[in-house]
Amino acid sequence: MSSSNRPSSKTRKRGSGSLFVLSRFALVLMIAGIIAVGSAYKLIDTTIIHGAEWVAKGDSTLNVTAPVPPLRGEILASDGSILATNLNYYDVRVDFRASRFRTAKYAHPDTLAALACSLHRYFPKRDTSEWRKYLARPLKTPRNKRSRAFLVAKAVPKSIADKIRHFPFFRISRNANYTGLSITPVLKRAYPYGDMAQLSIGRVGEVESGEIRGVSGLERALDTMLYGVPGVKRKRLFTSGEGYWQETAPQTGMGVRTTIDIRMQDILEYELGEMLLKAKAEWGTAILMEVSTGDIKAISNLERDPKRPSRYIEAMNRAVMAFEPGSVMKVMSMAVALNEGFAHPISRYYSIEGGGYPYLGHKRISDTHSPGSLPVSRFLEYSSNIGMVKLMMPHFSDDPNRFRAALADMGFFDSFNTGIALERPPYFPKLRTDNGGRLNLSRMVFGYTTMIPPLYTCAFYNAIANDGRFVRPRLVKGLRLPDGRDSTIDVSYVRDRILSSENAAILRRMMHDVVWEQGGTAKLLRNNIVEIAGKTGTCKVAREAPRDSLGRRLKDIPFKAGYIEGKYRVAFCGFFPYENPRYTCVVLVCSPQGQFRGPASSAGTVLKNTALKMYARGMLDENPSLASQQKEASGGPTVYASFNDRRSENLHKAYRLNRSRRIASPAASTEGVPDVHGIGLREALARLESAGYSVAFDGIGYVESQEPAAGTKASPGTRVRLRLRHLE
Repeated sequence: MSSSNRPSSKTRKRGSGSLFVLSRFALVLMIAGIIAVGSAYKLIDTTIIHGAEWVAKGDSTLNVTAPVPPLRGEILASDGSILATNLNYYDVRVDFRASRFRTAKYAHPDTLAALACSLHRYFPKRDTSEWRKYLARPLKTPRNKRSRAFLVAKAVPKSIADKIRHFPFFRISRNANYTGLSITPVLKRAYPYGDMAQLSIGRVGEVESGEIRGVSGLERALDTMLYGVPGVKRKRLFTSGEGYWQETAPQTGMGVRTTIDIRMQDILEYELGEMLLKAKAEWGTAILMEVSTGDIKAISNLERDPKRPSRYIEAMNRAVMAFEPGSVMKVMSMAVALNEGFAHPISRYYSIEGGGYPYLGHKRISDTHSPGSLPVSRFLEYSSNIGMVKLMMPHFSDDPNRFRAALADMGFFDSFNTGIALERPPYFPKLRTDNGGRLNLSRMVFGYTTMIPPLYTCAFYNAIANDGRFVRPRLVKGLRLPDGRDSTIDVSYVRDRILSSENAAILRRMMHDVVWEQGGTAKLLRNNIVEIAGKTGTCKVAREAPRDSLGRRLKDIPFKAGYIEGKYRVAFCGFFPYENPRYTCVVLVCSPQGQFRGPASSAGTVLKNTALKMYARGMLDENPSLASQQKEASGGPTVYASFNDRRSENLHKAYRLNRSRRIASPAASTEGVPDVHGIGLREALARLESAGYSVAFDGIGYVESQEPAAGTKASPGTRVRLRLRHLE
């Protein structure tokens, strides 16, 4: 073959190159075909073969829901004042990884010093040097590891949050990318009156589910109504990614209108706190209840602060805890005796036999106050233990449990359902029918071997003041629905009647004698302004068995039952005014000291001072004699005195008095004790108390004299004594 017929090397190279390209193209086509076939198979598999499963999986991913917490309902006082509400507060944080964060500016010593100084002014929990160290702490870590939510202040009001915006460094720019400043709103439960009636109103807290729920008081007892109904938000796809979309709006909780009267609560809480401080007592509890409705107008629980023994704080709600009642139990025993028909007021019992009464030959029962013999009508006056035993035991010794049954028939053990968390009924143990049971009953009738919460004592005495009608105590008088409508809860009764009107009147007279007769154990409570009736009680304090944090008895620790030597609880429960009972009050004080160890000098004095302040501030009916005098004089000239120049107009319009004569009001002192001569007690009290003085007074009418004299320089807290009389 000639050389001219052989393919050249260029032709061979071109042919092999084309083959190489074709082979690579074929490989790409083959791979693309495989991918296409795989994609087609996968498409068929996901849309047809397993289509339902993938649709369900996709729906489950976008079907994730989360609750939207509702707005908690408010708690209101009887006059509509807010006791608990929800307010917006703000958390202030700094993002140290903001895109344009001015690290050099922030880290400058002058900047940190100025910022620390500003923060110390509003948040003195740290001094300036501590704030400076705290603010510099994030700079010690690499930038990519610094906090994106460094806490500066937690739950501050909007006014403070706005001020923080103008603090050094934060004011260099409103753009958060430069300063990292983040102010986010948080909803917080707020209590405008602070610790006032804290244990009854209650508090909220975070539970295991992460929800904010009531943990004490009304917040806990009525949590279901207050909490509301959560809404629902569902996860959705948005152009910027996944997020939640609210599908169901949350429903705001109901508002609760309580029976608490802010003015009465303030008086009772102040008087209890003052007495505990003077008596150096461990703790005290008090309840003020309206006779006709059972409304709890005020309730206070105070005990010594373990961190600062010189002050008292709200702690345990002892108003619903059970204690041995002492002699206040004698009123319940006498009520049973009157109902059973064997207590005849004129019957006389010889109380003291050889220095005591050894019932069943056991340890002698003694009387501290009683003479040798007493009629039944004076058993309460002298608080006679022996008299009560001799009266009760012959009628119940055959079946000691019949005494408890008689109280049960009166509704004494029924649940009140006041709305106060942890409310519990009285505890009366079941007694044996042998001498041991009789012996326990003999102590029970005058206040031992049984336990009664102060709330139940107050409610029973209230029934006596209410002419025998046992109204149910209540702390809630109405609900405010989310749509703004109000729903009122009617007054209800534990029993329509537990005593006849005659027997209730007999008991009221016996309780009146405790204060107003010669042998009364509460003579100290006599006054010319508000007539008080009630019963004192003193009880030894029993040793408490050691228990763990859950209240379980620790059996490994030795424990000897009995009473603590020299330690007592004292109580007074009564009602006022006597002739027309408006309020019942119980006060219990643990371990008062010195001159306040007696029940009248401590617990009773709290009730007395509360009643007098309520009278002075116009919370009780006017004195009947004064009212009648005013009525008789309504046709003639009316003489009055007042700091208020508009009172003349009010007298003419409100009371339709045609003639009146105004005594010129005294000028207010520029310094020292104000001049209140000629002024009515209510205005004089308001003027002196607002100036920082405490007030004591005698008589009824207008101020005739005052001591210290007007203008006298006296330190705040000085007691000003007023003498009142009617104008002739």
